[in-house]
Amino acid sequence: MRDAVTEVREGIEPAAADAAADSVDAKAITPMMAQYTDIKAQHRDCLLFFRMGDFYEMFFDDAVKASDTLGIALTKRGKHLGEDIPMCGVPVHAAEDYLERLIRAGHRVAVCEQTEDPAEAKKRGAKSVVRREVIRLVTPGTLTEDSLLESKRHNYLAALARIRSGGELGLAWLDISTGDFSTCALDAETLLAEIARLDPGEIVVAENVLAEPRLASMLRGQKAALTPLPTSRFDSMNAEKRLKAHFAVGALESFGAFSRAEISACGALLDYVALTQVGKIPLIRAPRRCEQSDSMLIDAATRINLELVRTTSGDRRGSLLSAIDRTVTNAGGRLLGDRLAAPLTDSIAINDRLDTIGYFLDLDEMRADIRAALKAAPDFGRALSRVMVGRGGPRDLASIGSGLMACATLRTLLTRDTGLVSQPAGLSALVQTMEQDDGSLARRLTETLADDLPLQARDGGFVRRGLIDALDEQLRLRDESRKVIAGLQGDYADSTGIRALKIRHNNVLGFFIEVTAQHGEKLMIPPLNARFVHRQTLANAMRFTTVELADLESQISMAGDRAVAIELKVLDELLALIHQNAEMIAIMAGALAEIDVATALAQLAEDERYVRPRVDQSRAFQIEGGRHPVVERALQVLAEGSFIPNDCTLTADEEGRHIWLVTGPNMAGKSTFLRQNALIAIMAQMGSYVPAASAHVGIVDRLFSRVGAADDLARGRSTFMVEMVETATILNQAGARSLVILDEIGRGTATFDGLSIAWACVEHLHEINRCRALFATHFHELTALSERLPRLANATMKVREFQGELVFLHEVGPGAADRSYGIQVAKLAGLPARVIERAAEVLKLLEKSERATTRRGVIDDLPLFSVARAAQPPANGGFRDSAIESLMREVHPDDLTPREALDLLYELKAKLGS
Repeated sequence: MRDAVTEVREGIEPAAADAAADSVDAKAITPMMAQYTDIKAQHRDCLLFFRMGDFYEMFFDDAVKASDTLGIALTKRGKHLGEDIPMCGVPVHAAEDYLERLIRAGHRVAVCEQTEDPAEAKKRGAKSVVRREVIRLVTPGTLTEDSLLESKRHNYLAALARIRSGGELGLAWLDISTGDFSTCALDAETLLAEIARLDPGEIVVAENVLAEPRLASMLRGQKAALTPLPTSRFDSMNAEKRLKAHFAVGALESFGAFSRAEISACGALLDYVALTQVGKIPLIRAPRRCEQSDSMLIDAATRINLELVRTTSGDRRGSLLSAIDRTVTNAGGRLLGDRLAAPLTDSIAINDRLDTIGYFLDLDEMRADIRAALKAAPDFGRALSRVMVGRGGPRDLASIGSGLMACATLRTLLTRDTGLVSQPAGLSALVQTMEQDDGSLARRLTETLADDLPLQARDGGFVRRGLIDALDEQLRLRDESRKVIAGLQGDYADSTGIRALKIRHNNVLGFFIEVTAQHGEKLMIPPLNARFVHRQTLANAMRFTTVELADLESQISMAGDRAVAIELKVLDELLALIHQNAEMIAIMAGALAEIDVATALAQLAEDERYVRPRVDQSRAFQIEGGRHPVVERALQVLAEGSFIPNDCTLTADEEGRHIWLVTGPNMAGKSTFLRQNALIAIMAQMGSYVPAASAHVGIVDRLFSRVGAADDLARGRSTFMVEMVETATILNQAGARSLVILDEIGRGTATFDGLSIAWACVEHLHEINRCRALFATHFHELTALSERLPRLANATMKVREFQGELVFLHEVGPGAADRSYGIQVAKLAGLPARVIERAAEVLKLLEKSERATTRRGVIDDLPLFSVARAAQPPANGGFRDSAIESLMREVHPDDLTPREALDLLYELKAKLGS
C-alpha cells in the first residue's frame, strides 16, 4: 500500500475541486486536496507529479492525460460535484521512465515532493498534511538525467527575442546538462537555418515575437517544443542586471559586444532556467557571442537533403555523422556533432584542427594509448551539471573523479617525448589548460568513495570502509549485530558460569537474556542481581536484561541511521569541493572532448584512407578521386565491392568552369556524385581529413542543396511547390563563395515548363550568383548551353549497354548523355514486359515527331539570359523566313480544304528546304 494514500482516502468526500478551475470551494475538500489544488493552480501548464509516499499521483485532467499517454490504469478517488475524481500514479523508483515518455509526448511536468517528514507533520496535529513543494519543472530543454538524454547529442534550450518590431533578432542557446552557453544576432531570413543547426529541444520565445505572423508560422513549423513567455521577461535592462549578477561582473563587454536583442535572449534564458530548476542554477559558462559569418551557413532543407546528423527518416544510423564517428566518449561525440553542424569559414582555425589530426596520425602508439585512456572516462561534464542542481548522487561524484583521473593520464601521455614530431600550437594550448588540475580532487574522490556505489545517497554504503572509524563502528553494529550479540552472550556465560545462557530477541521485549528457571534463581541473588534485571518468568525459563544489553540494542537499532548520517556529512563535504572546483572540472571535460575528437578523426583518416585537404581563402574546388563517405561505408559493411571515385573541378577563376551540368540515367550515380562533393566541402571545413585522393577547397560560406522530392502537405505545398520554394531560396541568397548542388530542377511539372525553369536557373547561377555549382538534369537540351556560357561545363555519368542490358559504370566524365535510358531503368525495376515494350514503341513515336525541332533550333530561338536586356519579340513574329511569313499571312485556315492544307504543307517544306 502507498504510505500516504490515506490522505486522499480518509474523508475525501464531499469532493476535491478541479485543479484547472479558477475557484475552489474550500469547504468541500480535504486539507490534502486543498494543498493539491493550491499547488496545481501555480502550474496550470504542467502535469503535476504529486508525491504521496512511494508514488507520484495525478488527479483530474492531469490523470486523464497521463493515463492516455503512458497507457496506465485510470482509477477513481472520492467525488467532486457528484462525479468521481480521476486519478492515476507512477512509482517513484520508476519515475524517470515515465517522465521520458511524457516529455517526448510534448508535456511539461512539475515535480512536487514531500519536503517534510510525516512524523513531523503529526506533531502539528493528527489531521496535519505533510508539507509539499514543487522542486523542479521538467521541460524538453531542461533535462539533466542520462536516461532522458541522448548521450552523443546536445539538448539545447533556446530563447528568441526582438527588442522592437522589424529589428534584429537575438537568439541564445544553452545546454543545461553541460553549461555551454552561446548567442548570436540574426534576421528572419537566417533564423530557420540557425535553428536547424542547433536542433533545440525547446524554444522559449517572447509573446511579441509570436505576434508577428511570419515568425510565428516559422517557429510553429519546428519540431522543438515552443514555450511562449510574457514579453516583460525579455526586458533587456532586467536581463543585463541578471547576467551581471549571475556572472559577478560589472560589465558584459568582457564576454563580447552583445546587441540588446542578444542580451534580452540571454537574460530570459537564465531566468527560465532559474524558474524550472526552482532557484538551483547549474554551472553555466559565460555566454559566447557567435558571428554567423564564422561558420558555413547551411539551411534546413540542405541539412535534411545531405543527411548530416540524421537521415530523412530521423535515424542517426546512415547519416554522415554515424559514418565518420570514431569518438569513444559521449562528450567527444557531442563535440564532433557540433563541428559537423557548423563547419568553420576561417581557414587558419581549420588548419589548426588539421594540424592536430596530422600529429596524432603520425603517432600510432600514442594515439592508441590516448584512446584507451579515453574509453575509461565517463561523461563527467553532465555529472557535474546534475551535482550543481542538487540532483547528483554518489555515482556522479565517482564519475567526476574518474574523469579527472583520465585527464591526468592524458596529460602524462601528451607530454611524453615524441622525438622529432613537434606538437601543434593548438594541442599545446590544450595541454596547458589541463594543467589547472593538480589531481587533489580526483584523489580525494577516489579515496573516499567505495567501489560499488548505490544509486541514491540516502541508501548509504558509498563511503569506503576503513576511512572513518566512527562509520566503521556503526556499520559493524548494523551488519554484524549477530556476531556482536554472540560475543556479549559469551561474556555473560563466562561471568556467571551458566553455559546454557542465551541472548534472544522478539518484537515485544527486544533483546533479552534467557536461562532455565534453576539458573534464573542464581541471577536474582547478590551480587549478580545488581547486573541482571529480571523482566519475565515463564514456566521453564526466566528472562533478564542488563544496562549494557539495552544500550547495545539501542545502538544496533540506530546504527543504520547513524551510518547514513555520517556518510551524508561526507557527501556534503565532497559536494562543497566540487562546487568550489566546478569551473576547473568543466574545463577538463571540454579538453577531454577535444582530444577525443582529434584522435577519432585521425583514426578515421587511417582506417578509411582519407587525406588532408588544402583549405584556403580562394574560390577553388578541386577534388581528385572523391568518394561518398556514407555510401563507401555501407559498401564496406555489406561487402558489395568498392566505391568508384570521381573527380570534380569547380574552380571559380577567369578560365575555370565553376558550374557543371551533369547528365545521365537514373541509378547511374548523379545524386551520389552531387552529394559527395558537398560532404567533402563540409568535412574539410569542419577540420577533418576527407575521402579523396587529393582535395583543394576554397572557403564555402554558404551551402545549398536541392536534392530529392518531398511534399509539405501540412502547409499546403505540393512536391513541385516545395522544389520551387527551395530553388527560389538558393537563387535569391547564393553568392560568389557559395556551393550549390541542384538535382532535377523542373521535373515536377510539364516538360516544356520544367525545361524552361531549369534553363533560366542555369543562366541565373552562371550570370548572377556566379557560384560554384553542380546541376544534374534529364533535360539534355540544356547541354547546348555550354557553347554559350563560358563557365559552364558538361559532365555525364558513364553507362554501357551490353546484350540489351544497361551497365552502370558510376564514373563521371566530360560530355553529355545522349539519352536518359529511362525505359532500361524501368525494366531493371521490374515493370511488366508488356509495359516496357509499349513504352519503347511510344518513345520511338515521340522521338520521331521531335526531330523537326532540333536542339540547335532551340538554342537559336532562346536568347542568352541577360538581366540587363528585356526580352524582345522577334522582328518577323517568330518565323525564320520572311517568305514563309508572307505566305502565311495570305492563308485563311478556316477556308482550306484538306487537299489545300496538304498542298500548303508541301509548299512550306519546300521553302524551308531552300
